[in-house]
Amino acid sequence: MSELSEADISALVRENDTYPEQVWYTIAAFLFIVGCFQWGSLVYSKFARRRHYDSDEETATTSVIQYKFSLRRIPLAIINVYRVVAFRWTLEIGQSYTLNVAEVFVTVAYIALLLIYAFINTTSVEGQKLDIIYWSNRIAMLASSQFPIVTALGTKNNLVSLVTGISYDRLNYIHRMMARTCFMLLWVHAAGEVVCFPAYVPSIHACTFLIEFTESFRETLNEDWLRVGITAMVAFSILIIVSLRPVRSDVYEVFFYVHFLGVLIFLVGGYYHTKGAHGSYWIWPSFVFWAFDRFIRVVRLVVFNHSYFGFKSGTGTMDATTELLSEDTVRLRLRRPQHFHWSPGQTAYLIMPSVSTLPFEAHPFTIASFDSSLLSTAKLEDQSESSENYETQVLASGVPFWKELVFLVNVHGGFTKKLKEVAATKGQVKVFVDGPYGPSSDLSSYDTSVFVAGGSGISYTLPVFLSVIESVRKGKSSCKRVVFIWSIRGADYVQWIEEALVKAVQLAPSSLTVSIRIFDTGSPSMSQSMEEDSSLTSPTEKKGTPEQVVTRKGSLTSSILLSLRGVNMAKGRSDLDALLKEEVSIASGSMSVSVCGSQGIARAVRHALRFPVSGPSSILSGGPSVTLYVESFGYA
Repeated sequence: MSELSEADISALVRENDTYPEQVWYTIAAFLFIVGCFQWGSLVYSKFARRRHYDSDEETATTSVIQYKFSLRRIPLAIINVYRVVAFRWTLEIGQSYTLNVAEVFVTVAYIALLLIYAFINTTSVEGQKLDIIYWSNRIAMLASSQFPIVTALGTKNNLVSLVTGISYDRLNYIHRMMARTCFMLLWVHAAGEVVCFPAYVPSIHACTFLIEFTESFRETLNEDWLRVGITAMVAFSILIIVSLRPVRSDVYEVFFYVHFLGVLIFLVGGYYHTKGAHGSYWIWPSFVFWAFDRFIRVVRLVVFNHSYFGFKSGTGTMDATTELLSEDTVRLRLRRPQHFHWSPGQTAYLIMPSVSTLPFEAHPFTIASFDSSLLSTAKLEDQSESSENYETQVLASGVPFWKELVFLVNVHGGFTKKLKEVAATKGQVKVFVDGPYGPSSDLSSYDTSVFVAGGSGISYTLPVFLSVIESVRKGKSSCKRVVFIWSIRGADYVQWIEEALVKAVQLAPSSLTVSIRIFDTGSPSMSQSMEEDSSLTSPTEKKGTPEQVVTRKGSLTSSILLSLRGVNMAKGRSDLDALLKEEVSIASGSMSVSVCGSQGIARAVRHALRFPVSGPSSILSGGPSVTLYVESFGYA
């Protein structure tokens, strides 16, 4: 380590100012490119929908799909290759952690970007390469410059989502990755500072060196800038530990509290630590982004729960009823406020002061119900004068599913365990709703839509499934076939959504083929099948009169559901690979696959939709262009 000259100091100051700015320009350019692709894709889907309408009349009389090789489909083949490589090729770590190639690329590129800027031009005026004083200080400034975007990515309302069109929950991985990268850089900075500590002067005797080092370090510890820096790093280290997936998923409440306090301590400590080095201007924007997000959330909380705050008379508007559906699932239902609207697949944060440890502790859940007035009043497509159909119509007409906010909650520990205790007594809880958040997939331009869910994953797939049927009824979608695949642990799970499924099949127009396939992976005694086994593997639906079967005793609706055309129920695990490849083989045009379930289900779907299913040869030969939407369980 060489002594710093005035030229060295001038270079250090200049590079510490310019290099973080250049990193920001690079990240901003990348986000702009991603945003162009995202918004361009949205615009393309709108135009694609119009082209579907124009071509529907031409293909209406053609019932046989004819695949023809065409070089004009080369751009579409390239897009599908990109989708497969970027999002369906994965790096699987253990049984519960999966990274796709796009996430791996972004991670490696981001770390490489920071390390390149940390170690370039670190040769001192005297010619010493990789001078520790150069990169030790610069690496800290680079990490500090990332705090505003790290903070923004961790909020629900942020500019990055607006620019890129990517929802906050999908950006959460980037938030964690960038935070952990900055954590690594700051510890490198701390190690570098220890190595180049002023007391590090070679001594003849080791004892003399140790005494001098200890005394000098104690004197330095009396300086406030170092104390707050150490405190900030301790808080950051604890925060990184509790943010690891095993801790975050098993004891979410601990993560929630530590995350809030840890971030506050770290940012305050980091601000005062960098103030002396004129780097605090990178820290204070983090407080602005955080405060802006909290302000928006408070406003939304007051607007959507105004009866609690005295702005409008009314009682019980947001009182929720609880019901224990199974040992690990609780259904939460509350009357939908007239001013509250959401789109299929969106989430809401629920605050239940009587259940949670802290009064304003918010937990995210997918809204399982469908905000639609059409489906509650529409005339049924397939009505007959038979008593059976009349009975079906009457039974489904009283479904409150369309007028409620419904949540299916997986029971783990902490908050959800307490909610389960309330549901066991069918008690009521007061709920504050913050939302909706997240994207809503627009599937109106697809010819075929497939939905795959496991257990409570139907919280996501069911509303989107219903929205497709509604869009076809309104003439806003050219979808010809919709497939709903649901894996459950017991036949009684069907009761969760059977009324909604009955009405969905009834309301489906004749131009839309609906296939519902339910797989019971529980005990054989609880499993049932409506049609012959051959129908489960047949890609086409029966057009004749449905067979009568024996269903669960005391469940009239289940009997009606299983007797409807296109509804199949079988025992055993679903062969998702065979089912999806079968759907691709009979599809034409464009096809969407939406999945919500465990990591095992998501992996199976990704594997099934890799090459050659979405390969260049398939696309060039007229095969369907397949788009995959994956919604993950949990908070990660």
